[in-house]
Amino acid sequence: MAANFLHGVETIEVEKGARPIRTVKSAVIGLIGTAPTGAVNTPTIVLSDRQAAQFGGQLSGFSVPQALDAIFDQGAGTVVVINVLDPTKHKTAVPSELVALTGDIGKTEKPAWVAEAVIKNEAGTTTYVLDVDYTSNSLSGEIRRKAGGAIDANGKVKVSYEYADPSKVTAADVIGQVNNAGKRTGMQALLDTYNAMGFFAKILIAPGFCTLNSVASELIVLAGKLRGVTLLDAPIGTTYEQVISGRGPTGNINFNTSSGRAVLCYPHLKVYDTATDSERLEPYSQRLAGVMCAKDTEKGYWWSPSNTEIKGIVGVERELSAMINDPQSEVNLLNEVGITTLFNTFGTGIRTWGNRSAAWPSVTHPKNFINVRRTADILHESVEYSMLQFIDMPINNALIDSITESVNAFIRVMVGRGALLDGKCTYDRNKNPPTEIALGHLVFDIDFMPPTPAERMTFESFINIDLIKQLGQ
Repeated sequence: MAANFLHGVETIEVEKGARPIRTVKSAVIGLIGTAPTGAVNTPTIVLSDRQAAQFGGQLSGFSVPQALDAIFDQGAGTVVVINVLDPTKHKTAVPSELVALTGDIGKTEKPAWVAEAVIKNEAGTTTYVLDVDYTSNSLSGEIRRKAGGAIDANGKVKVSYEYADPSKVTAADVIGQVNNAGKRTGMQALLDTYNAMGFFAKILIAPGFCTLNSVASELIVLAGKLRGVTLLDAPIGTTYEQVISGRGPTGNINFNTSSGRAVLCYPHLKVYDTATDSERLEPYSQRLAGVMCAKDTEKGYWWSPSNTEIKGIVGVERELSAMINDPQSEVNLLNEVGITTLFNTFGTGIRTWGNRSAAWPSVTHPKNFINVRRTADILHESVEYSMLQFIDMPINNALIDSITESVNAFIRVMVGRGALLDGKCTYDRNKNPPTEIALGHLVFDIDFMPPTPAERMTFESFINIDLIKQLGQ
């Protein structure tokens, strides 16, 4: 009853019943790496190849531009980029480099200057003037003489410059920390994205750096905090035998883990490099991340990323035997120990191959399937975020009913989409004694089952002589 007196009529709005639950984003990649340009240690959303241009071109040694190209080759995805290359710290000075011009153009050995270069004549006695004697492109390291300037065509100049040097980025830079200003750096900056953007990255990659045990272990920890998975590559040049032994304690690579948050990727892929007109190797993880985002967008996060053709590649680092009906083929033996690999045989193209995380074979629960793990994460996080509207309401039967009805309505939506086979949310009185309710604590049960992938099919064949009886009928 209202505390104040009223001689009249009033209306009180009562909120009860189910509330809609919004599905959290799944097709979001967290990319940690190095770029010649772009924001440093700041989460930056990239939605297309045009937006990717802010991090510079595909220069040798810089992982972010190459990874963005690999991801968007697959067709879809949201990428949150953390560029850990700080040009004020990760740089190298070239005090004097002799550059020969071909006609009007010359180029320094190293691109990505962090400041304008000083250009002198070959003897070093005359300093040329920018925009009078020459123009330059600090990203590519190109020098172009100007007509009427003091530089001769086909001449030589001495160039002093500093360039962004990705080789000086350390594992500590990639892992990050909370600095003196209270700002998170490196991969830790991904923890700030929900407050800033309304979502977390669900697929974490650090191409090139994830081969380091220190970085791989921290990626696994971060994936757990963000309810995501991390894709880890074997080091370039790893042999088939080394990658298998790497799953055990005697191995010397970063694959000795049983985390359900880790997806182990082998081998590297070959792509065509337009800058050098040749093939180069790139990590499998960045293409697989793009495949997962595209599959999430086109089919749904409950689909396995396996058995999907990879776009934009011309070959693989190491050929592996692949037969769909041969348990002794190399790709099958890799899958058997929890490694995601590539299937490439006659007329198939190069396809992703593997359904399970590094939890397999240690964990036989269905959550070792990548799609089951990710579906559970989406369900849990979507439900948790939607409960904000119920927090601090008075505990009564109406509140309990509203919560269970809301979650069950969401589960029905997931069942209708195919993300779940079935599920329900219930309130068990035995798990909610008066002492806990008096403390403001409620417990609900959620039972659910995502579909597992059709990883293995068996046909039982019989030669039935009784079928001979049909002859002559």
